[in-house]
Amino acid sequence: MTGRQYPLLFQQGETAFGNAIADGQHPHNFFMEIAALYDLKLGKNGLLSFYAAPVGDPALGPVAFPHRASAAENPLATLGHHQQDSTHIAADVITAGLTYRFARIEASGFHGREPDENRWKISQGKIDSWSTRLTLQPGKNWSGQFSYGRIVSPEALIPDEDQDRMTASLMFNRPFRNGNWASSAIWGRTRSVQDHSIFNSYTFESTVRFLTRNRAWTRIENVDRSNELLLGENPLPPNFQEQPIGRVQAYTFGYNREIDLIPHLATALGAQVTLYGVGNNLKPIYGSHPAGVAIFLRIRPFSGMER
Repeated sequence: MTGRQYPLLFQQGETAFGNAIADGQHPHNFFMEIAALYDLKLGKNGLLSFYAAPVGDPALGPVAFPHRASAAENPLATLGHHQQDSTHIAADVITAGLTYRFARIEASGFHGREPDENRWKISQGKIDSWSTRLTLQPGKNWSGQFSYGRIVSPEALIPDEDQDRMTASLMFNRPFRNGNWASSAIWGRTRSVQDHSIFNSYTFESTVRFLTRNRAWTRIENVDRSNELLLGENPLPPNFQEQPIGRVQAYTFGYNREIDLIPHLATALGAQVTLYGVGNNLKPIYGSHPAGVAIFLRIRPFSGMER
C-alpha cells in the first residue's frame, strides 16, 4: 500500500500525510483489538457481560466488514465504512451488556477520535463518546441489530465536529453440503451535531462457498459522498465545511478458488470488478462509467481439514 492507503474509488475518511483521504482506504491498526470479556450467567436464560478494551469494538454498528462472513473474501472496504462500523477499532472502550433468551442490550463508553496515522501504536484518550445497541438473534443463522451513538470529534482535520450515528443490520447464514452462504443488509447514518449534515449509506453483500474450494460474492452499495472528493488529496481550504454532494452506487462481483500453494495454509487466487454509478457533480472528475478491478492472492490459516 502506497501513501498509507490503498486505492478505492469514492472512499472517504481519515487522513494520509495530514490530508483528507480521497479515493483510498486507510489501513487499520496492527492492534485491532486487545480486550477482556467477563460473562456472568443469570439463571437459565440470562447473561450479564462486561467488556473492557484499550482498543476494541464498542456497542455501535454491525460486525465490522473485515470480520463479517458475508464479506470474508472481498479484499476491499465498504464505501459505507465510516457511516456503519468504523468504531470497531476505538480506544478505551468499556461495555456492559444484558442478554435474555434471544435479545441483548448493551451500552458503551469510548474515546471518539479515529486512530492517527501511526498504525503500529495503541491510541489513547478520555472516554468522551457513548453508544447503545439492541441485538436480536432468533436462531443460530439469523442476527439483527439497531444501534445509536454520539461520537465526539472523530476526524482529526475537523476536530470541532461531533457526530450522531445510527445503524441497523440483518445478517443471515446458511450452511449446506460442501459450502456456506452468508449475507448482510446494512444501513448506516451519520449526522453532524454542529451543522446537521446527514450522510446515509446502504449495503447489501453476499458470499457463497460451493464445492468446497470455490467462492463467489457480490456487494451492492448506495452511499452519500461529500465535497471532500472534489478536493482530491489537497489540503482542506480555510473554513471548509463538509457537505453532501450526491450519492454513488457501487456494484461489485468477485470470485476466487482455493489452490494448494503453501502447505497448511488456505490460499486462493481471486479477482473482482466494481462498476460505479455517479451523479452529475462527480462526472467531470470520474467520467460517466468509472470502474475498478482487483486481482489478489489470499492466504490464511485453517484448522485440520476445515477450509
